[in-house]
Amino acid sequence: MEIKTDLFLGDCENELKKLSDNCVDLIFTSPPYADQRKNTYGGIHPNKYVDWFLPITEQLFRVLKPTGTFVLNIKERVVNGERSTYVLELTLEMRKQGWLWTEEFIWHKKNCYPGKWPNRFRDAWERLLQFNKDKKFAMYQEAVMVPMGDWAKTRLKSLSETDKTRDESKVGSGFGKNISNWLDRDMAYPTNVLHLATECNNKNHSAAFPEGLPEWFIKLFTKEGDTVLDPFMGSGTTNFVANRMKRNSIGIEIIPEYYEMVKNEVHPVELYLLEPKTKYEKTQSERRIAIR
Repeated sequence: MEIKTDLFLGDCENELKKLSDNCVDLIFTSPPYADQRKNTYGGIHPNKYVDWFLPITEQLFRVLKPTGTFVLNIKERVVNGERSTYVLELTLEMRKQGWLWTEEFIWHKKNCYPGKWPNRFRDAWERLLQFNKDKKFAMYQEAVMVPMGDWAKTRLKSLSETDKTRDESKVGSGFGKNISNWLDRDMAYPTNVLHLATECNNKNHSAAFPEGLPEWFIKLFTKEGDTVLDPFMGSGTTNFVANRMKRNSIGIEIIPEYYEMVKNEVHPVELYLLEPKTKYEKTQSERRIAIR
């Protein structure tokens, strides 16, 4: 079975209409932020950003599978000394379209250089907003587990009696924990903060994100043979990573130079699908998680 990468040149609002309903497992993208990339993408004013983006999210809702996920890397900007609200406004309007705002991840830019303005410091983070069509969606949490880390050596060294029971939350959230469950474990589930350095060596695009960013979400929300879409493809990072990870991908780009660059560099991959050998593997391949 050959892993395919389908590329489209043009405005994504129009090009998305060429795709079938419910054909994509994961949408991972970073659109031009408001008033930025004016020399290449025109720069949409914050006051017009929501109206510009909503017809695109309408098409994305149509092409995403009911079990799929949409991860939107976006950042508000400062306007007249205060944070713009266009990201919040967009989220509220997308909910009216039927989207569920399921989760919010933070990308901490580990190598962000310092800076100072009269009333603020430099941002060292960006948002990744998770949207879904349904409360039950594909999610493979074990794929992104991390080593327990040094904290386990001290935190788990001497457990109290409370640590050995399901201790209810002190803030009234209703979620309890049993710390002793983590004894003898080598791996743990990560938090929703991703610590990744920015892309410094990519000279072909002014806003390329690191490969580790789409890779993490592709692991979390897809399996081999699934389809990943980036409607603002840029230099093709999402598509290259999806291709390497044996996922089909779709990329849409309005700038001919970027489109041609990705078209010339992406290569087909052969995927050999194997039947799950164990009950555990089969369970993992069909795993679904529900919002509670």
